[in-house]
Amino acid sequence: MTWSEMRPLLEQACWDTLHMVGWSTLIAVVGGLPLGILLVLTDKGGLLQSLGANKVIGQIVNIARSMPFIILMVALMDFTRTITGTTIGREAAIVPLAIGAIPFFARLVETAVREVDGGLVEAVQSMGGNTWTIVRKVLVPEALPSLIASTTTTVVALIGYSAMAGTVGAGGLGDIAIRYGYQRFETDLMWITVAILAVVISVIQFAGDYAARSLHRRGGKAGPAPKLRLLKASTATSKTV
Repeated sequence: MTWSEMRPLLEQACWDTLHMVGWSTLIAVVGGLPLGILLVLTDKGGLLQSLGANKVIGQIVNIARSMPFIILMVALMDFTRTITGTTIGREAAIVPLAIGAIPFFARLVETAVREVDGGLVEAVQSMGGNTWTIVRKVLVPEALPSLIASTTTTVVALIGYSAMAGTVGAGGLGDIAIRYGYQRFETDLMWITVAILAVVISVIQFAGDYAARSLHRRGGKAGPAPKLRLLKASTATSKTV
């Protein structure tokens, strides 16, 4: 196969992969962020301590995480058909990709939020800040570098999942590698696909690490005292409103 024949295939495959990963990442962040925070808040000693609720949420997350992605795709076929009207193609692949990524991202969020300095939380509580204020002004901003790193990890994992989704007709780079590289013995095209995936993952990882390090350095330079002053001011403003 010549380059002129491979180029349109690779361009469409790259777009399909980015489309699937982009939308599934967005859904995973929207669904996984509050779920991960809720795991922290409802745990022992949390602001919304409820061990029963915590165990239920934790078990649901664990079960969803333990399911292999290929099995998850098959198990969700009826649900995917209800949402998208089909079980084939990139739009259909977004459903299992997002559902599989939500619990994965939620556990990463839980770990990131637990690393937040408890002294800042206690300081805002002493100023009269409620749970929503603590989440919005302390937990999420302080955990932001780790949350960005967690998002990067999720994106990289979803790229791998999307390649697996290509084996069942979802399109993307995985579909090209299987259909042409494996089934038709077009090894050149397969290795080009592998190289593209490696470059994309490297770029995403570099960008995510750079953003996380930049935010971490900025937060470290601020120090605890300025943070407390800002939190005090924002808490007072919230009370006034």
